Parts: sequence; structure tokens; C-alpha cells
Amino acid sequence: MFEGTLTRRIALVTGGDSGIGAACAKALANAGADVAITYLDDRDGAEAVAASVREAGRKALALQSDVREEGAVEACFDNINDTLGKPDILVNSAGRNMNDTEVADMSLDQWQNMQLTDLTGTFLTCRRFVRDLRRAKAGGAIVNITSIHAEVIRAGGADYMAAKGAQKNFTETLAVEVAGDGITVNAIAPGMILTPMNQKAKDHWIVRKVKTEFIPLRRAGKPEEVAAVAVFLASSAGAYFTASTLTIDGGLSKMMALGA
Repeated sequence: MFEGTLTRRIALVTGGDSGIGAACAKALANAGADVAITYLDDRDGAEAVAASVREAGRKALALQSDVREEGAVEACFDNINDTLGKPDILVNSAGRNMNDTEVADMSLDQWQNMQLTDLTGTFLTCRRFVRDLRRAKAGGAIVNITSIHAEVIRAGGADYMAAKGAQKNFTETLAVEVAGDGITVNAIAPGMILTPMNQKAKDHWIVRKVKTEFIPLRRAGKPEEVAAVAVFLASSAGAYFTASTLTIDGGLSKMMALGA
């Protein structure tokens, strides 16, 4: 559908070694973009994704980088600029998942690590991305992967809800700030997607059945479906979207009042 729409574009996908990030990297490449991906621990996964990008006929770069650290983010962008060129598409997919820990039982380390990864990491990559494009007087597109849990609350995930809610507000604020630079900033809010964060649902049909019972479409989403939205937002077809959140959850977030 989007083949050739991102020709001569350069994308950076954080957390591109698996799940939604990996699907986004492959979809961006299939649409014509050269793609850099970052990973924290899974080098093999990152290299496999980079190989898929090259198989699509595009240039690829896999970099170990920690989005929680300012110096690591700056070095990552320097490396990409030197190797591929200046990115004009940024997909922030690096993130952690909730682990059903209530506030009373949550350690400060757990709280802070979630905020650093899901919120501060987005700030650091977006800041450098915008600075580079402003110096080049060039436009671009930022896509932040948030969650329906930026707005729909679930017990045992206060650290995740807080980070994703703040990430959504950050996305909207930044969008207003950089609109005059020709940079769009949007969020994608997935519901239940079959990625390693939902490994039990991927592996066991009964777990998947229970978890999808209240999804109106009666199934979990696929990473490739989220990736298609990211490509749309990065392309000229999505150029009039900014400060928006596109929810992709099969209708799940509209079913929270069951039993009221």
C-alpha cells in the first residue's frame, strides 16, 4: 500500500529489535526508507531486523543504545548522521511493560526505571531529532508508541500508566512547538498486540481467548497493523495529522464500563 512513499527518507526506530519496533522498521523499509534501529540487549534480534531492511533494498544500521542515557542518545544520532544521514522520521518504540505491582508494593527503582525508559527516553530522542532538523531547516515526522493505558487505567500498572499518560501529553505539547518547523508529532496507542510483551497470549490459545473476550473485534492485534499506522503518519498521506493519537485496539478501550 505504501511502497515507495518514503523514498529518500531516513528513519530511526528505537526498540527496533522486536515487537512493534521491529515491525515498524520493516514496514518503513518496505515503503522506501533507510532505517536505523536501536536495541538494549537483543543484538541478534536487531541484526535480524537490519537484515530484513537490507532485503527490502534499503540501508540499515543496528545500534546498541540506552534511551535512558543522554550521552548514549547523542552518540547514537551522531553515528546515524555519519553512516546513513540525518533522520527525518523518528519512531519511539523502546519501552517497558507493566508487571502488576501495586503502588504500595512498588520500589522507587521500578518507578524511576519506567519513567526513564518510556518518558525520558522519548524526550531525549525527540529533542535531538528536532534540533538536527531545525539546523537543517528540514521537516520530518515523529511517531511515539504510547498505549491505550495512557487513558484507560488498570490496577497494578501505576508506573506504566503515569509514563504513558505523560508521553501522550509530551507528544501533544511538542507537536504545537514544532508545527512551524514542518515537523509533525503524533502518537499511536495500541491495545493488546501479539508481541513479546504478550508472550503468554502468543504461546497459549486459552490465554489469548480469555484476554480477547472483551475486545469487540474478538482478536488481538498484530505488530504489522501498528506499523502500517506508523508508515501512514510518516508519509505525505498523514501530513495533516499532528498532536493526534491514533488508537488501534479493536475497540477494547470503549468496553471498560462493562458491568457498571
